[in-house]
Amino acid sequence: MQQTTSGHTLKAFDQDIDRLRALISQMGGLAEHAIGEAMRCLIERDSEGAQRVIQNDKKLDALEVETERRAVQLIALRAPMAGDLRDVVAALKISGVVERIGDYAKNIAKRVPQLENASKIEPLSLLPEMARIATSMVHDVLDAFVQRDADMAVQVCKRDDAVDDFYDSIFRTLLTHMMENPHNIGHATQLLFVAKHLERVGDHATNIAEMVYYAATGQHMADVSRDKSSG
Repeated sequence: MQQTTSGHTLKAFDQDIDRLRALISQMGGLAEHAIGEAMRCLIERDSEGAQRVIQNDKKLDALEVETERRAVQLIALRAPMAGDLRDVVAALKISGVVERIGDYAKNIAKRVPQLENASKIEPLSLLPEMARIATSMVHDVLDAFVQRDADMAVQVCKRDDAVDDFYDSIFRTLLTHMMENPHNIGHATQLLFVAKHLERVGDHATNIAEMVYYAATGQHMADVSRDKSSG
């Protein structure tokens, strides 16, 4: 369509999609930082820092709105086709998912004041590593989007099992703590919510990976996996 009619229009489209990718990368950086800060505040019982994480979530919300505006404008003005359109639609969807990842960081931060006086609970030491894996998945999958790297997206999906294993381990340990001492129930429940939020971050990174794979190849990752297994 329009972007194939002249070199000038092609260049304008490339600039527009590059701006979209830059916005997504910026959102990803904010989301990663928010999760890292929320976990630091949790470990250090830093309620003031947690409040800053909550306040900073507004920046992610604003960037999502800006990304959506630019994506819709790009579709309307440039009429992209095929792979180009997949890139724009992926950016539109991914911005919403990254915003939700930021919400999980905000929700973790909201739990910090409720754990301020918590005694040492063993699973708390497992949560930072779980968070590290989940945030590295977010970082790498957004790199995969910027680079249109389908193979990197597949590798991100494979790491979700490690996040799930952490969640299962933390869940069992917290359940034991609650059964051994009813006084632990309140704090253990809060930590269980934190673990669940991190598990959902891993799930969302996997969802983004599937979008990236489709944008880059025009094929659904699940369909390709089924074809390989049946072959």
